[in-house]
Amino acid sequence: MTKFLVLSFTLALSACASGNSETLSRDVANTTRSSAMSMTAGARENALRAAIENPTRSAENRARDEYRHPVETLLFLGVDPNQVVVEVWPGGGWYTEILAPYLAEHGLLVAGSFRATEDPENYRTKIRGKFDARVATDPAFAKVVNGTLDPPILMDIGAPESADVVLTFRNIHNFMKAGTLDDLFSGAYTVLKPGGTLGVVEHRAAPGTDLETMIKSGYVTQAFVIETAEHHGFELVETSEINANKKDTKDHPEGVWTLPPSLRLGEVDKDKYLSIGESDRMTLKFRRPLNPKTAAK
Repeated sequence: MTKFLVLSFTLALSACASGNSETLSRDVANTTRSSAMSMTAGARENALRAAIENPTRSAENRARDEYRHPVETLLFLGVDPNQVVVEVWPGGGWYTEILAPYLAEHGLLVAGSFRATEDPENYRTKIRGKFDARVATDPAFAKVVNGTLDPPILMDIGAPESADVVLTFRNIHNFMKAGTLDDLFSGAYTVLKPGGTLGVVEHRAAPGTDLETMIKSGYVTQAFVIETAEHHGFELVETSEINANKKDTKDHPEGVWTLPPSLRLGEVDKDKYLSIGESDRMTLKFRRPLNPKTAAK
C-alpha cells in the first residue's frame, strides 16, 4: 500500500485558511457542512451552475464545456457542495475552476497535484508552479488545500477515510504509463470514507484493445478500468454516456492527442479533427463499500 502522509481534516482546514489569515475550527466546518445537507437537488444544481459561470473561468476553458459536460458529469457523480473532494492531478485547473467555488462555502477541495522536482524545466514542475501560483493569488482558489500526489514517492491527499469523493479526469492512461495505476486506486480507496465515491472520466478505447496500445494511444478500455477498480475493492455503481463521442474513431496518428484540445498534428487535417471534437470518454461512478470488512486488494 502506498504510504500516506497524514493530513487531517482540521489541519487541512487550517491550511486552506492560512492565506486569508483566518482560523477555521472543526466546529465551524461541521456547522457549515451541515447547513448544506438540507439543500434540494435543484439548489445543488443551481449552485453548480453558478460555479461554472464564475467570472474567473477563462474563455478557453469555457469553450471546452460542450465536450466535457461539467454540470451533467458532476451531478451524475453526486458531488455535493458540503463534501470533502479530492481532485487527482488537476493540471492547469480546468475542473478546479468549477469545484473550488462550488465547495468553498460548505465543503473542502483537496488538489492532488504533481510533485515539483529540482529541475525548473521539468514539465511537471512547471505545471505545479503555475497551479501553486493560482492557489496563492486567485480568490476563487483561496480555500483549496494544495496536496501532492506522486506515487509511489508521496501521496499527501488526506488522512485515511477523510474524503467523500475522489475525482480523476482523463488521467488513467498517465498512471498506466508510469506504472502507478495500482497506487492510484489503492490510494483512492484508503482516503475515501466507507460509502465514498470514486468518479472516473477517461478516454475510451475500443473493446479488446491491448495494454501496449492503450498506453501508447491514451485510450483505455472501459472493461480494464472497471476490472482494475474492482480488484482494489471498489464497487461499480453506474456508468454514463454523458461524455461519449460517436464521431471519435480512436485510430488517430498521435492517439488521443491528435484531437482537440492538443491537436498534436498542428495544421495537418486540423479542420477534420476539430469537427470530431474531443475524445470519446467513459464516465464511471464507483463506491467504496460500506462494509468495513471489505478491504482494498
